[in-house]
Amino acid sequence: MAEPGKTVALRSPVGRRSDFAAERSFSDIAMEQIAAILEAEPEAERPHDAFLHADLARITQGISPIAVGLAYLDWLAHLLYSPDKQHLLTRKAIRKLTRLALHVMRLGAGDGRCIEPLPQDKRFSHPAWCRWPYNVISQSFLLTQQWWWNATTDVRGVTRHHEHVVSFMTRQWLDVFSPSNFILTNPEVLLKTSSTLGMNLVRGARNFVEDLLRQAAHHPPAGADAYRVGGNIAVTPGKVIFRNRLIELIQYEPSTPAVRPEPVLIVPSWIMKYYILDLSPGNSLVRHLVDNGYTVFMISWKNPGTADRDIGMESYLREGILTAMDLVAKVVPRQKLHALGYCLGGTLLGIAAAMHARESNGTLGSLTFLASTFDFTEPGELELFIDESQIAFLEDIMWTRGFLDGKEMAGAFAVLNSKDLVWSKMVRDYLLGERAPLSDLMAWNADATRLPYRMHTEYLRKLYLRNELAEGRFELGGRPVALTDIRQPVFMIGTERDHVSPWRSVYQAHLLTDTEITFVLTTGGHNVGIVNPPGKEVPGRGYRIATSPADAKYVDPDIWAAQATRGEGSWWPAWIAWLNHRSGDPVAPPAMGAPNLGLLPLDNAPGRYVHMR
Repeated sequence: MAEPGKTVALRSPVGRRSDFAAERSFSDIAMEQIAAILEAEPEAERPHDAFLHADLARITQGISPIAVGLAYLDWLAHLLYSPDKQHLLTRKAIRKLTRLALHVMRLGAGDGRCIEPLPQDKRFSHPAWCRWPYNVISQSFLLTQQWWWNATTDVRGVTRHHEHVVSFMTRQWLDVFSPSNFILTNPEVLLKTSSTLGMNLVRGARNFVEDLLRQAAHHPPAGADAYRVGGNIAVTPGKVIFRNRLIELIQYEPSTPAVRPEPVLIVPSWIMKYYILDLSPGNSLVRHLVDNGYTVFMISWKNPGTADRDIGMESYLREGILTAMDLVAKVVPRQKLHALGYCLGGTLLGIAAAMHARESNGTLGSLTFLASTFDFTEPGELELFIDESQIAFLEDIMWTRGFLDGKEMAGAFAVLNSKDLVWSKMVRDYLLGERAPLSDLMAWNADATRLPYRMHTEYLRKLYLRNELAEGRFELGGRPVALTDIRQPVFMIGTERDHVSPWRSVYQAHLLTDTEITFVLTTGGHNVGIVNPPGKEVPGRGYRIATSPADAKYVDPDIWAAQATRGEGSWWPAWIAWLNHRSGDPVAPPAMGAPNLGLLPLDNAPGRYVHMR
């Protein structure tokens, strides 16, 4: 071996001196190797980041602590630099304390309130909250909540996104300490405890232990066992006529002697199991369509696993929607297609429709979008999860497994509505000892799905973060997708209390398309507003509807809502009437599948993919 500092001759494979590497010292070679290791080190860092962030996500419900910290830093720095805002908040604090003190002095031991909760806040609706001392406790909390809203909003210089994050997260923290969440400060719980001699707390403890054990065993929530997919939900008769790595295509059997010649293809979101549109027979949109004489096809998305991590949005488009449309055209040839998309399924359907219009493909007759967004400028409270820090955090969570687990996504949505989905449930189940019966819709909501790494990253970055679709920069096959190419008549649903697709964002389709749009604003939220069958008497249920011709001037959403025609009950009959107007006279039903083209029934509905856990 050569001594340190000596030189060594590098020999070629045939034993003679190499032309390109004369004599080099061992120290030179060592430095090259060290440099190579240092250059490779950044590539090795990501697994450590990903595993750390994945562990942290279990505590934070998938919310990036850095994103939240930056928002609070922005808010606090600007607040400390705003003496006028500080002075205003001081005056508001003094005024609220004085208001509460005068209220206490005026009432003494009497009843009453000095501030009313917001209409959607039902935590203090029990009459006992109006009695001493619980009136003072609840009023103090509501006044404090109101002051913190004043403190976290309208601070000059704070970015709009950071203001939303700070006000939202502050509200979540305040909800944790609501007096309704604790036995000694909740008069309704104390009355229940007194009347049942504490048995409500015994039942609540039993409920708590049951939920804990179910969660540890990855079992569905209590009551979900009463609903079986293919047993008493998702039972509309049909056949799976096609299956690939992403979808099963279900064709439903006719229930009428004649059907409209134009079939209906339903594209649900792959963030959810398809059977939200085929729940129990009384809640099934599919059955409603079939009973009204339509041939219905449904896409059932596969629940992806680790091996599907590199499946992207284009694959969902081409192997999902476009493949299904081609297959429907084989089963029902030479007919226009009524296509319906729900949530993200509707967003992708809009992209597919724009592609078809660009390529002069005439297979689409009409489009229906249920709570589907095309402009993501104002995504509502989901904006909390949309910035570079948060998306990078989610990418690291998904990187370790190749997908985002549906339970993590469900936890994030629970955070958005924690007052109803977390704290009110806790009070009812664990303090009052009352189990609310689980509905078919609630059982479906617990049947979570996963999202592939690549698809979810593209979805968040291209649509939410960069808003490429609305701005005409979303490309497929090297060409941009323009929603203005859509010429089919559109029926579009927005729901009043939607945290996922705020109805004003859904309404923005009027600015992005040049076609006739019949827009409906219905009561309820993202799911309840859609699963809204006729025949059920629900107080306050209704909708507003109006049609804007292709050449109509734009009307902003608030003016539209004031001028639209009001309807009572379900929007489903209005939609069926709209479809009927754009469909031909009934004809004999088509065959199940297309045996001559190789589309043979594979399984009975609901198929296999819906059962994947």
